[in-house]
Order: sequence, then structure tokens, then C-alpha cells
Amino acid sequence: MSVLNRVGEAASTAPAGRRTVSAAVLAAALALGVAAAPAGAVARPRPAAAPAASATSAGTFGPFGFGGVRLGMNAKKAKATKKIVFASGSGPCAAWDLKAYPSGALYISKKYGVAVIAAPKGVKTPRGIKIGSTGGQLKRAYPGVRRAVNGYAVITVPGNAKADYLFQLSRGRVSEMVLALKSQDCAN
Repeated sequence: MSVLNRVGEAASTAPAGRRTVSAAVLAAALALGVAAAPAGAVARPRPAAAPAASATSAGTFGPFGFGGVRLGMNAKKAKATKKIVFASGSGPCAAWDLKAYPSGALYISKKYGVAVIAAPKGVKTPRGIKIGSTGGQLKRAYPGVRRAVNGYAVITVPGNAKADYLFQLSRGRVSEMVLALKSQDCAN
């Protein structure tokens, strides 16, 4: 996944080929008051997803979760899926990876459960938007999408009023997708 920081530059590479979680994702979440990750959270390169049928299984991103993990699911239930592995964090939120997508930026709040899920390449929203979709495709799929002050395109997730999709566009194409709870305690 192309990881961009707040000024649109490529994020630095950390030891062992890991990339730090996108500052742009975290900045978007903070600006919208939806979510954030603890400092030092890391992500690894992601493989392409295999197609799947349900909204929370691999392949379809949202409306309630991704890869077998649902927004709002507490850490104990999320761990019980055996689909996640702890990455880092302390305090109110911790970063986790999806085993099938090792760079999965997944954040779990102690109070609200799974609060933020960042999409890997190859997965699509139920309306067909994926990393690489054009801005025009995004507007056609989600006509109510609005631009936040931080530059992210944001819309309430159709079918899940408790969550937002956040889309980062770079050169007219979706470069990052995030599914986040509207109400949580990972950010101010």
C-alpha cells in the first residue's frame, strides 16, 4: 500500500522492511474525530486479497468490518477469531495486524472495541471502490462523499450509520481506504 504522510510524501521505512502506519490515515482520523493509532504502530506490506462473499470476510471492505473482524468487536472477541495478531500499543488503543494481511492497520480501543481498519490493496467496498479507483468512480459509487479539511473524502458507510469510510486520493486515484467508528476514544 502506498503510505503517504500528511504532506503527501512517502512514509519512511522502518527496520526489517516495515512501514510506519500512514500518518495521513491518522491525521484524517484525528481531524474527523474518528480514530487514531498509538505512536510507533507499524505495518508490513500486504498481499492481494482473495474474493469473498460476506461483508466481513476477506475481499469486501465494510460495511461492518473486514477479514472476519467487525467494528466494535472487543479485543477478546477479536483475538478469539484467530485472525489478528498484536502489533503495538498501550493506553486506550492498540495496533493489530490481520494475519491474512500483515500490514493491516487495525486499532482496538479498550472501551469501544475495533475502532479503525485500513484496507489492503485488492479489497473493495460493497459498491466496488478499491485502492486505485478514480475520484470519478468514488463520486459515482458514493454521491454524498464530502471533502474533509484534511483532504480526505469522507462518507457515512451505507448500511452502517455508526461508521465512516475515509478515502485518500493521490493523483486522482484512491490511495488509501479506512473504515472507522464515528464514536470512539482513540483520538481527541
